[in-house]
Amino acid sequence: MDYFDGYVWGSGLLQMMLGFYFFAKFLHKKVRLCFYFLFALCGLAIICFVSASRIAEFGAYMLLLVTNGLFLCKADGKSVILYAALVVEVTQLCYGIVNSLSSVLYPLMSAFDQRVIGIAFMLLGDLASLSLAGFCCHMACRYFSYYEAVKKQYVFMVFIPILMLFFMDETINSIVYTINVTADSGLAESADHYQMLLTQLLGLASLFCVLFAYKKLLQNFRLSTELSLLEQEERSLIQYVEEAKTRYEKTKSFRHDIKNHLAVIKKLLKKGQLDQALDYIGDMAEITEELSFPCSTNNPVVDILVGNKLGIAKSMGIHVSCSLLLPYPCGLRDIDVCVILSNALDNAIRACENMEESAEKQIQVTGRVQGDFIFMEIENSFQGNGMFKKGTGLSNIKAITEKYHGAMSVKTQGGTFVLNVLLIIPRHSERVSQQID
Repeated sequence: MDYFDGYVWGSGLLQMMLGFYFFAKFLHKKVRLCFYFLFALCGLAIICFVSASRIAEFGAYMLLLVTNGLFLCKADGKSVILYAALVVEVTQLCYGIVNSLSSVLYPLMSAFDQRVIGIAFMLLGDLASLSLAGFCCHMACRYFSYYEAVKKQYVFMVFIPILMLFFMDETINSIVYTINVTADSGLAESADHYQMLLTQLLGLASLFCVLFAYKKLLQNFRLSTELSLLEQEERSLIQYVEEAKTRYEKTKSFRHDIKNHLAVIKKLLKKGQLDQALDYIGDMAEITEELSFPCSTNNPVVDILVGNKLGIAKSMGIHVSCSLLLPYPCGLRDIDVCVILSNALDNAIRACENMEESAEKQIQVTGRVQGDFIFMEIENSFQGNGMFKKGTGLSNIKAITEKYHGAMSVKTQGGTFVLNVLLIIPRHSERVSQQID
């Protein structure tokens, strides 16, 4: 192998390593240095094996990126495919731009030593290609890297335009550079390079426009989620205020009548009417029971919410039980806990409501605190044959769990739906309100 072959291999290694570096950066993964060399060597070997066409080369390069993203970086499949295609397309466009620019400038250097000019163009061209590809990947990674949101269904809105740009670029390349130019002056050949340079610049600009539109789409999705949470917080606050007013009026009325009740009991006891006195005391116990919360969680706001929801479920003939205990204060915003429980219980009530009348319906709420973690489980009957549809309610719950760096999981067991929520109690609760992403 001569110096030229060594240079070509070295340039190819750098290109492969650069692409893999930004691919891992897009995925927010750290990869050891030795894997960069292994990836580059495998990439060059595979490309040499499939060197029949440029499309086959880039396809093999992308397949290698996807394989490493799935098995080495252990990343999500959709994000791996998207960022692999993005890195390949950015690299292709940047190298194409520099090659076209070199083809435009090279005829202007005819007065100089062609051997020296050729070597200089080769060295500077590769350096410029690597620099431009690195800069474009860096900008894309800095401003358009939304790894968590890539799992959304909008991923194909970016993936399809990237593939379209790739095949359009390859098609134009094959058409332009296979035309036999028969012009003594060489002006026609230069015109083709100008055309290719402009096309590739527009292609790169179009790619960033697609990424910008994707970024705006994700921002709008995030804002709509936040708006939905705010609207639910408002409804929860209104419900809390109304429930508090109702209980206040009942308590006020009971306190106003307590002296009269005691006087009646006193007279019954003086007359020796013990049975009537006991019945009267029993009636008073029922009144006081209405003033108490059916579920005592140690959190007054949560008590009102859960009591209201379970009261609605009980009135519909649903068997309810609650063994939820929360510290107060616990470092979590009361309204965030209410959003989780409100959505979960609304979904549970709706699922039971859609069941047949003869079916057994039940809702069970459990929860506990263990160390710096709060675990909640809402279990309810449902009729779905193991299938359920995710809606806004579960999305709101997931947004709250992510806010506290927790996790949410759902599962079905026969005719039972189980929602598990794990929240991490923040050490500095005042910072949590600023963590909605």
